[in-house]
Amino acid sequence: MNILRKSLLAVLVSGVIAIPAVASNHGTHDKAAGTIVEVAASNADFETLVAAVNAAGLAETLSGAGPFTVFAPTDEAFAKLPAGTVENLLKPENKDKLVALLTYHVVAGKVLAADVVTLDNATTVNGAIADITVTGDTVMVDNATVTATDIPASNGVIHVIDTVIMPK
Repeated sequence: MNILRKSLLAVLVSGVIAIPAVASNHGTHDKAAGTIVEVAASNADFETLVAAVNAAGLAETLSGAGPFTVFAPTDEAFAKLPAGTVENLLKPENKDKLVALLTYHVVAGKVLAADVVTLDNATTVNGAIADITVTGDTVMVDNATVTATDIPASNGVIHVIDTVIMPK
């Protein structure tokens, strides 16, 4: 269980993986569309996430063998941040902060929704612990609601979240 939690946390940390907006048939895909980065890049709802992943130099890592679990914030989630936050994080001099934020959205390993709901927290790739709360059918990672689950990638899985989560 501790390894699973560490893996889930790692996925939370990266935060750079995108989930297709049309993920209504959760977990029913027979074949992954590509790596986590490719899946995210193929969806217009994850332009900010993909730009952040590239600016942080994490695209190659998140395209690697994995597996990874990514809690992927949408463009709308990034838009909730205070004005100028994203632009500031994308500056080269803030790369370390961006990497820390994104890796907080990533957990090492492939953690499916059925596994996530059994956890109280997860250790992210950046080493910080994200809280997981399940109330009825609602799953929260810190203050973000999971809105779509089990989006397959060849090197892991993506869960869509509605808020950018911040490392503690």
